[in-house]
Amino acid sequence: MASCIPEPENPQISEKSVPNVVQFVNDQDGFPLAPAVNLPANVTKDALESLVNKLRPQDDDPVPFPFHIDASAEAIASGVPSRPVISNSINQDVLNHPSRAHTSPISCASFSPTGNLLATGSGDCAARLWDLLTETPSHVLSGHRGWVLCVEWEAMERKLATGGHDGHLWDPKTGKPFGEPLKRHSKWIVSLAWEPIHLNPTAPRLASSSKDGSVRVWSSATRRLEYTLGGHSASVNVVRWGGMIRIWDPNEDHAHPELWFVLRTGPSDHTSKIPSSDQEARSLALGRYNTLVSNSGELLISGSDDLSLFVASKLAAQKGGNLKPLARLTGHQRQVTHAAFSPDGRWAGNASCDNSVRSWDGKVGKFVAPLRGHVAAVYRLAWSAGSRLLASVSKDSTLKVRDLKTYKLKTDLPGHTDEVYCVDFVADKVASGGRDRTLKIWKN
Repeated sequence: MASCIPEPENPQISEKSVPNVVQFVNDQDGFPLAPAVNLPANVTKDALESLVNKLRPQDDDPVPFPFHIDASAEAIASGVPSRPVISNSINQDVLNHPSRAHTSPISCASFSPTGNLLATGSGDCAARLWDLLTETPSHVLSGHRGWVLCVEWEAMERKLATGGHDGHLWDPKTGKPFGEPLKRHSKWIVSLAWEPIHLNPTAPRLASSSKDGSVRVWSSATRRLEYTLGGHSASVNVVRWGGMIRIWDPNEDHAHPELWFVLRTGPSDHTSKIPSSDQEARSLALGRYNTLVSNSGELLISGSDDLSLFVASKLAAQKGGNLKPLARLTGHQRQVTHAAFSPDGRWAGNASCDNSVRSWDGKVGKFVAPLRGHVAAVYRLAWSAGSRLLASVSKDSTLKVRDLKTYKLKTDLPGHTDEVYCVDFVADKVASGGRDRTLKIWKN
């Protein structure tokens, strides 16, 4: 988070209305009563009873029904009752169970590569995993000693990394940690990045950056520190692992500390399938990466609180030259909070504390259009997989989605009750979270 984002407080949790795929099952014999249906999480017990009676044979008289949820073994281990009774609604009796909902502001959110899972981090010292097939919580990841500030998925979806006062590696299938925490940083971990699969498909390493001014690289297999990259005199706010070569230049082009963002790729595409082997994963990831960088090489974009951005190419550095900016992007009146390339590399977008979002030509850094609509600082951006839609979240408590074909607002989503800190985009779903401690999942 950039400096214009205030330290969140602990507001009252607000009502959620998350859709869920529900299967009604006879408690006596376990057989389904009807096909699965999609219901809002705030549907009442009376409405559930009425629906089940309508699904029964037409010549049967309506009868009262009790309802409960059969929790999985993993959910029970994380503190959920094995058969929570629905006395009010699914929302109140299950999703808002104390062990399932975040109890402090949500600071980060990230979809898994296939889009089947979502990870969130919070000020309640825990991360949580959410099953996107049922849109319900699956695991609580407990063990952090403070805020969870970042979550990052390994591209094969085998591991999840979380960072805050310390770092952790988790098994997303069980919600259990892989060994002891990563503890060599002296201050908060604020960003994480996995080694690209086309470089290391078997055991990709993990890079972590910290407010202590260093970047540390860890073995995901042994969880041991491999080496430390130094040179910064202040917090390293963002770390990204490049795909061609490793560049580490502590000299700053900006007048103030930088945020660096780099084009990333992996083996997963719109089919949301995990490759069956490391060799297949490497081949798919390398093919997508080569296609992406065949024209201009791997690009980087950096933004700063000196109100400007730079676009640079790693191609020159790969050939022995210097990492010189291709373009300097100006026009903001306050500091830049986030910048990101579209998945196809055609566009770049950035957010600012001056309430605006701007779009740029991702190849040459030419300004394209202002994307207005927010009335307070914009904190973060997320691109759709097709690179056509750009979502942004703001201090004004809204999430806005814009169409890059028209540069106009496509959807205004005002459902949060306080500042929205994080957003992620996968397939037809957008996830957002923030100060109201509410995770919302939106569908196109």
